[in-house]
Amino acid sequence: MQEKNKKILKGKIVQRKDLTKDLWKIWIKPEEPISFQAGQYCTIGVNGLERPYSIVSAPDEELIELFIELIPSPQGQLTPVMYELFEGSEVTIRKKTKGLFKLQEKFTNHIMVSTVTGVAPFVSMLRDGKILKNSNYKTWILEGASYIDEFGYDQEIQKFSDSNENIKFTPTCSRPSEIRNKNWNGSNGRVNEILKSVINNIPNINKENTIIYACGHPKMVSDVAKNYSKKFNFIEERFWKA
Repeated sequence: MQEKNKKILKGKIVQRKDLTKDLWKIWIKPEEPISFQAGQYCTIGVNGLERPYSIVSAPDEELIELFIELIPSPQGQLTPVMYELFEGSEVTIRKKTKGLFKLQEKFTNHIMVSTVTGVAPFVSMLRDGKILKNSNYKTWILEGASYIDEFGYDQEIQKFSDSNENIKFTPTCSRPSEIRNKNWNGSNGRVNEILKSVINNIPNINKENTIIYACGHPKMVSDVAKNYSKKFNFIEERFWKA
């Protein structure tokens, strides 16, 4: 029993930022440092109920940053509980992080497709620095959302893009005509539809030099997998209701 307890650490929420009524960020300080690779996930728990969350932080950051969407009960089990937690609240965090959804370094073309909170592992990969340091890498980051206030990291990703000509960022809004999106002047449509035009404009693209990453809503991931997993290398991370 004692050995089992060593696998689970206490963590304290030291900061929270709400983006919308059902999207928020939290920063957790674990009682001891946790080792992970950019793109992996950690397992967070409250009162014995646990679920995995992709980590936004880079591996060298002290705090574990998460981007969370509220899934109301009864479909959602842990997120309604997490939604009620603020600065000073305690959670558990498993010491061992997991996940194969990491930067695949042997490819030169990295096409990263996400919906809302699915952008988290891509932000971690950017912060990690490997993409920035390799001048041979070409990276396209696509993020889809129904509403523009759901883009939790668009300004940060745009800064990476502005500072590196090999990084292209395309946020796209699937409901541009709604009043909530009245100030939007970017791309319109679902992110899996935008992906097609991006791929068509990449010179010399082939299976040997290209990998597509898809993270977020299961329907989006399934559609990208159906259309591109046989044409290019493909890796996925699906976010299910929890």
